[in-house]
Amino acid sequence: MTNLQLFASCVAIWSTTWIAITFQLGEVAPQVSVFYRFFLAALLLFAWCAARRLPLRFPLNTHFWFALFGIGSFSVSYVFVYYAEQFVVSGLVAIGYSAGPLLAMVGMRVFFGTPMTRRVAAASVLGIAGIVLVFLPELALLRSGPDTARGALYTVLAVLCSVLGTMAAHRNQQAGLPFWQAMAWGMLYGSLCALALGLAAGKPLAFEATARYVLSLLYLSVLGSIAAFAGFLTLLQRIGPARAGYIGVMVPILALFISAAFEGFRFHLLTWAGIAVSLAGNVLVLRKGA
Repeated sequence: MTNLQLFASCVAIWSTTWIAITFQLGEVAPQVSVFYRFFLAALLLFAWCAARRLPLRFPLNTHFWFALFGIGSFSVSYVFVYYAEQFVVSGLVAIGYSAGPLLAMVGMRVFFGTPMTRRVAAASVLGIAGIVLVFLPELALLRSGPDTARGALYTVLAVLCSVLGTMAAHRNQQAGLPFWQAMAWGMLYGSLCALALGLAAGKPLAFEATARYVLSLLYLSVLGSIAAFAGFLTLLQRIGPARAGYIGVMVPILALFISAAFEGFRFHLLTWAGIAVSLAGNVLVLRKGA
């Protein structure tokens, strides 16, 4: 697939996972749902590797990097997202994730010495500004208090863990670690970490045997986890973390249209202005030579 096809696929899939995740909320604790999602994805990836006879044995130090990648990308960040949305509106969480590309650039600069061009930096700032404008009417409804502060803290932790996973993924690619095996081991370690967090918090291993829960779990595991993350990691290798991370800016925008169609979200003047600003940043960051 071309870079544009991969980019569009990731945005289309991840923008729909926000609604799919709502089908997971209820009887099953967030940590346990995250465990089910990525454990199932890991089993499918290991079966894929076995069918292609890909080697699955690696040194102990390599498993450390697999685990760091998995915990950051497939475990703790998702658990924090679930808890953040229990205290603040989803728009605040989306704003936090829109800062991912800029934080990824800073991290790449600090840890790997990657150059940070003015064009990409400006595009990331435009992306963040656009998301702020999109959700400004919703953020105006926030009330100050401990719940808001707690939700903001969970959001910050989720974004930082996600960026940590991106850094580990980039390091693994630079070290020449195989793509599919890294994803399989990473999702396995991430799922086990989520399970450990759930057990430590005293959450039961419940399962909701309904079509709503099972179908959303399959969608999140196969498309939201395997397909989307495979596309994102491919883009990470091809075009770098700053430009690939801009997926996190476009996903909330498309999610707004999905929310308007299925959840009654209403567009405001600032909503359209924010979309225009974010799209301008998107065009700027994806231009040839960025």
